[in-house]
Amino acid sequence: MRWTPGGDSSDIEDRRGESGGGGGFNLGGFGGLHLGIGGTLVVLALSMIFHVNLFSILGGGGAPASATRPVADVNDPAEAQQKEFVTAVVNDVQHTWDQILPQQAGTPYRHAKLVLFRDITNSGCGTAQSATGPFYCPEDEKVYLDLGFFQELRDKFGAPGEFAQAYVIAHEFGHHVQKILGTEAKVQRLRRTEPSQANPLSVRLELQADCYAGVWGHSSAQRNNIDTSDVEAGLRAAASVGDDRLQRMATGHVSPESFTHGSSAQRTQWFRRGLDSGEISSCNTFGAQ
Repeated sequence: MRWTPGGDSSDIEDRRGESGGGGGFNLGGFGGLHLGIGGTLVVLALSMIFHVNLFSILGGGGAPASATRPVADVNDPAEAQQKEFVTAVVNDVQHTWDQILPQQAGTPYRHAKLVLFRDITNSGCGTAQSATGPFYCPEDEKVYLDLGFFQELRDKFGAPGEFAQAYVIAHEFGHHVQKILGTEAKVQRLRRTEPSQANPLSVRLELQADCYAGVWGHSSAQRNNIDTSDVEAGLRAAASVGDDRLQRMATGHVSPESFTHGSSAQRTQWFRRGLDSGEISSCNTFGAQ
């Protein structure tokens, strides 16, 4: 993946040198914290430890306490390079939506912030912990990321490479696009009026964010910033966090009724759809079978 360091960091809020804490998690669904990719990994790990399918118990919500892990120094050169990479991806993703959203949807795009933190920090959706993984909080319109997640993405999810990391960031900013377009507000209302559809609605929302990540990928490919190997890395990342794969690893069987993010096949399908078309209109997961 081709990217240039030293870009504008005004959309990055670096809290890695702060001590976080306070507040509890908001488990109320899409009006609060989204269970991110890392949160799904935590549920998987706890399911394996306690031999209980926590996916079916939790449905779409919740995040357990943060796991303890060693962290690199804020000034460590490797972590500094990771910050540069994140900054470059965030700038590129948001610059892309600056253009695409008015052109294709007739709606101006407003920038979100990405918060870098370590272990724990406060968010508009409650306490953010590293165990939750990257997530978008619609209450304060910020994406939260602990850089340690990228090592988990490589080692535990089996999705190495820079574009796999970029896919995760683009997916979370896809949720911000949903906030701007009013999709998330509609889903919140439907969840309140039709609680039995909470999980299916969650799946459709997450798959649309995957598709929006693909729309950004399409733009990046047109500018020769990614190649075929990068695309394959993105597809592997999408497939590695499918609900069916994670549930099978955790419990040995799959419970489609408890899916909250979609199967591996669905996630790669919708990411590919956005990647191939570059069109917001191709991402209507709510109108698809």
